[in-house]
Amino acid sequence: MLVTIDHGSSVPLAEQIAASVRRALAEGKLHKGERLPAARALAGTLNVNMHTVLRGYQLLQQENLIELRRGRGAVVSGRSPGDRALVVETCRQLVGLAQGIGLEEHDLLALVSDSYQSRA
Repeated sequence: MLVTIDHGSSVPLAEQIAASVRRALAEGKLHKGERLPAARALAGTLNVNMHTVLRGYQLLQQENLIELRRGRGAVVSGRSPGDRALVVETCRQLVGLAQGIGLEEHDLLALVSDSYQSRA
């Protein structure tokens, strides 16, 4: 199954849906131009509210991984959606790790900036 969730997890369901799609993109299971399951159908399969699925899809749209089009649904977009999905998912994990150890946002951004500049 493309999207899986854990109802017992502390991670919000919409984020779990988005993370599942990001993983599928990063693993090459989804490609540019492919359609994601309709929100209503996926909600029924996952036993969640349709608006929860739509929130997950909106997260992916904000990350420029999918396009949401009325009548056409959710479609994978971007030049290299798999690569972008991997970066987005890794960033989310990095932020979670940083928050877990109490690292402030500006300190994390400085570390990322330093790392980026040292590789340039």
